[in-house]
Amino acid sequence: MISKNQIKFVKQLEQKKYRQREGAFVAEGPKVVGDLLMAKYSPIHLFATEEWATANNKQDCLIVTPDELRKLSFLQHPQQVLAVFRMPSYSKLQTSSLTLALDGIQDPGNLGTIIRIADWFGINTIVCSEDTADAWNPKVVQATMGSIARVSMIYTNLEEYLSHATLPVCGTLLDGDNIYTQELPHEAIIVMGNEGNGISPAIRQMVTHRLLIPQFRPGAESLNVAIATAITCSEFRRRP
Repeated sequence: MISKNQIKFVKQLEQKKYRQREGAFVAEGPKVVGDLLMAKYSPIHLFATEEWATANNKQDCLIVTPDELRKLSFLQHPQQVLAVFRMPSYSKLQTSSLTLALDGIQDPGNLGTIIRIADWFGINTIVCSEDTADAWNPKVVQATMGSIARVSMIYTNLEEYLSHATLPVCGTLLDGDNIYTQELPHEAIIVMGNEGNGISPAIRQMVTHRLLIPQFRPGAESLNVAIATAITCSEFRRRP
C-alpha cells in the first residue's frame, strides 16, 4: 500500500522547484518507463501493477492497485507503471553531425515532440536557452514517448554557447533563403525559436545560414515549431 508521503512526494515533482531540489522526475507508462530503464536511468521509486511487474520480471517495484496508481498519476488514464527517476548529469555534449538549439520554446507538448524528432533523426543533443520549458516536466517526458532516454538536454546561456560555436549556425527566418534550394552544411547547429516570436534578436544575429520553409498558399497559418523542426531536420538529413 502506498503512503500519503509517497503520493505527496510524487505530486510535488510536477513543480520545477521540487524537481530541482530532489534531482528527480516522473515518467509514466510501459513505453516511457521501459525506455528509461533500458537506458540505465536509476529509479528512486517504481510503482506498478502486478500485471506489469510480472510481465517485466521486476521484483524491486512497489505493487499498487489501479486505484492507487490513479492517486499518483498525472495522466487521465494511468498506464500500469509510474517511476521516479534521478535526473541525469551530462558531463559533456554528445557529438553528432547535427545539434538542435532551442531559443525560448515554451509549450511542453512542443518540447516533447521536438525531443522525439531529434531522436528520430539521430540528433544526440539539444541545447536549450534558460527560458525554454523544463524537459523534466511530466508533460514533456510523456510527450517524448521515451525519446528523452536517448537525447541529452543541456540548459545554458544560448547566446554564450553560440558565440563559441565552431559549426555553422542555421535558423529558419522569414527573410531566409528557400531551404529546398540551398546547399546545407553536413554538420551544423539548427536553431529553432519561440512559438510566438521566433528566434530572438540577439540569437538571430548569430545565425550564419538563414533559411526559410517556403509557404505555398498565402494566408495559411504559420507552422507549429515542432512541425518546422521536423521539416528542417528532414531536409538536412536527406542531403547526401
